[in-house]
Amino acid sequence: MSKSEYKILAVNPGSTSTKVALFSGSSCISSKTLSHSAQELAHFNSISDQYPLRKEAVMRYMLEQAIAVTDLDAVVGRGGLMKPLKGGTYRVSQPMLEDLKSCRFGQHASNLGAIIASEIALPNNIPAFIVNPVVVDELEPLARLSGLPEIPRRSAFHALNQKAVAVKYSKEAGKRYDELNLIVAHLGGGISVGAHKMGRVIEVNNGLEEGPFSPERSGSLPVSQLVDLCFSGKYTREEIYKKLVGKGGLVAYLGTSDCKEIEAWIDNGSENAALALEAMTYQIAREIGACSTVLYGKVDGIIITGGIAHSKRIVSWITERVKFIAPVKVYPGEDEMSALAEGALRVLCGEEQAQEY
Repeated sequence: MSKSEYKILAVNPGSTSTKVALFSGSSCISSKTLSHSAQELAHFNSISDQYPLRKEAVMRYMLEQAIAVTDLDAVVGRGGLMKPLKGGTYRVSQPMLEDLKSCRFGQHASNLGAIIASEIALPNNIPAFIVNPVVVDELEPLARLSGLPEIPRRSAFHALNQKAVAVKYSKEAGKRYDELNLIVAHLGGGISVGAHKMGRVIEVNNGLEEGPFSPERSGSLPVSQLVDLCFSGKYTREEIYKKLVGKGGLVAYLGTSDCKEIEAWIDNGSENAALALEAMTYQIAREIGACSTVLYGKVDGIIITGGIAHSKRIVSWITERVKFIAPVKVYPGEDEMSALAEGALRVLCGEEQAQEY
């Protein structure tokens, strides 16, 4: 069978929607975002309980599109919160399903990706996969020490999109991903910057708790002042956490996480907006520079990706500071559905071995 003939169904559950798409090889034939109202989701006590609702929505989509399960060669779901894994495409297995259903490593809608994929695929003897979940952990031992033994550094980043654009860049350069040293900066609601050494992300900031501040996250903070804030008596534990993730970063400084709105303010002369936005790009560039030292300065390319990479102003401010390190390439947005399908396709074509959980 030629590469373009493989039929792959991709399923990507998010907090209030489930994205689904049918691929023929690398080409997307059809796609849809299946929305789930707050009223629908309010009936469920946990993420796992949402499974029947979400699966039924996917099956309705397949019926509407006249997609027969027996015509599929694979079903691939977004990977959820599991034990740390090295990057790659994983075959959905019973131990994986048990961890995801129990939410042993945390609750997130993405936990349902593998569950829905397996329920569609396995009864029909079709393989079910996940690709590069957020728990991808390829950190080297040196990167795990934080400064306190009680607080080891943890790998949690935009692995699916970072790996996908790194592979794409490598192909365009006529190389394999494992032949290049790359720095990838994913810019979204959260920001992660990773040092990719010959196909492994050996250093990356945890997008939830360290690194540059982002539109809605505080990033790394001066620790003594953070301790004082925690014990000031002004905030509960939950309120502090919300200030760090959800109400930090640009939201804290400007009251919005919408970069387009912020850029409009800058165009209208707002110095505060310009200062906050450029400070964010300054911290991103600083993180890229730090990753270059991890790679001993031997960097083949710098990649800027994610939704905010659509902004020419933001990309320009970052590029001006880091272009001396290596050539900069921009892949705006994040096409998670294509990244999922491509991961499954590589296994189906024998370009990559499916890994076991």
